[in-house]
Amino acid sequence: MGLWDSIKHQLIDIVQWLDETNDTMVFRFERYANEIKYGAKLVVRESQNAVFVNEGKIGDVFKPGTYTLTTQNLPILSTLLGWKYGFESPFKAEVYFVNTKRFTDLKWGTKNPIMLRDAEFGPLRLRAFGTYALRVKDPAQLIREIAGTNGRFTVEEITEQIRNMIVSRFADALGESKIAALDLAANYSELGDFLSKKIQPDFDPYGIEVLNLMVENISLPPEVEKVLDQRTSMGVIGNLQAYTQFQTANAIPDAAKNPGGLAAAGVGLGLGIGMAGQVAPAMAPNPGASAAPPPLPQTSSFFVGVGGQQAGPYDMQTLQQQVLSGRLTKESLVWKNGMPQWTAAGQVPELANLFNNAPPPLPKG
Repeated sequence: MGLWDSIKHQLIDIVQWLDETNDTMVFRFERYANEIKYGAKLVVRESQNAVFVNEGKIGDVFKPGTYTLTTQNLPILSTLLGWKYGFESPFKAEVYFVNTKRFTDLKWGTKNPIMLRDAEFGPLRLRAFGTYALRVKDPAQLIREIAGTNGRFTVEEITEQIRNMIVSRFADALGESKIAALDLAANYSELGDFLSKKIQPDFDPYGIEVLNLMVENISLPPEVEKVLDQRTSMGVIGNLQAYTQFQTANAIPDAAKNPGGLAAAGVGLGLGIGMAGQVAPAMAPNPGASAAPPPLPQTSSFFVGVGGQQAGPYDMQTLQQQVLSGRLTKESLVWKNGMPQWTAAGQVPELANLFNNAPPPLPKG
């Protein structure tokens, strides 16, 4: 082995990048004066590509693997450097390692509400946020269009631009979909898929692919959510008058434990029922169309004892006729539901008027 061969083997280098970060997309391999020894070993690990650049021009791109850098596997760079016949001296070139793994759990969201017109609520302001992933699909294009000559290019340097583009396309997609605000939650997956397809052409020129774009939440303004909660509560309550009576009845045992509480509960019961009676018709969609007529007044019916036998029941009109005919007198026993026992008709307040209108007995002739 000659002297030059011995020196040449001692100068062989290893060109590689061990990524110790989680956010680096492009890393420039640092060399003194950018000199790389001919025959150096290039190690490109999984989820990496190595891009050789000479005087600002993209040269050869290497996928994962181990390579010996010679004119045979550097055809583009050999042309740029003017190598024709196996030139074996050190050469100058910049080597950029591009991370091709998926960068996951990246956030996007609206800085300002999106204005749109909803079929049910009218004009609305909506906010939305979610996550996405990205990866480099064309390393040379990324360096050419975005990374440039940066020694280290991170995800953070491009996420702001991606986020703005996602929000812009999301606003368009939401407006075109015309999905009601209350139905958006059932369409998050469809919106994410649609948005991914719509936004990808914007990133193709940069060599970047947006993946797994997800819509996690679309929310209404707080004041609208508050009104919606109140509307939902009214739907849960249903019959407002029955609900008020139920609440008041539950409060009576607690009020009875305090001095004067039962009396207060009685007042509250009257007020609650009265208010419910006023509010409930107003809450109805069309009070005039849905109101039912009040029930017909019910007249009292009495049983009459005649000759030791129970007869009836008779309504007031029939009892009046019996008084006029003399078959029912003040001494006749009567009874109705709710009376503790049979009582003389003349002692029942409800029947007093019947005897006032009765004619006097005929004189004995």
